[in-house]
Amino acid sequence: MDNQFREFFDTFLDIWKRSSLEDLTYIISTDYKAREISGGEVVDFGYEEAINGWKQGFNFVKENDAEWELNEISILPLRDDETMAIMSATLVIEGKSLETVNLFFETFKRDEDNNWKLVRSYIEAGVIKENIDG
Repeated sequence: MDNQFREFFDTFLDIWKRSSLEDLTYIISTDYKAREISGGEVVDFGYEEAINGWKQGFNFVKENDAEWELNEISILPLRDDETMAIMSATLVIEGKSLETVNLFFETFKRDEDNNWKLVRSYIEAGVIKENIDG
């Protein structure tokens, strides 16, 4: 993994941990596409739906004085201009981590200005945390 992606990805994680929707909007490509599997149901969505989802999640964190628990699983260079980050995310509320996580396969691509953008996501929601922690 190149240092430029590492620095970018650390910034991405920091934005997520701070629940900064404003900063996140600069990282998500307007051409963003995603698929989420939750309870066996498949939902495909794009940029606008993603921003609304992040807004709801970030508001929940702030309203409940919660914290994000983000765990990097793997970083995989896909092409010269694309890298996938595999990670899990859950919430810590009143000092206790939830028993489930969402597993994210996030694909980032350099844009025409050579900036990294989140272009695709595949998300498995509600995965039992101990299955990932092992």
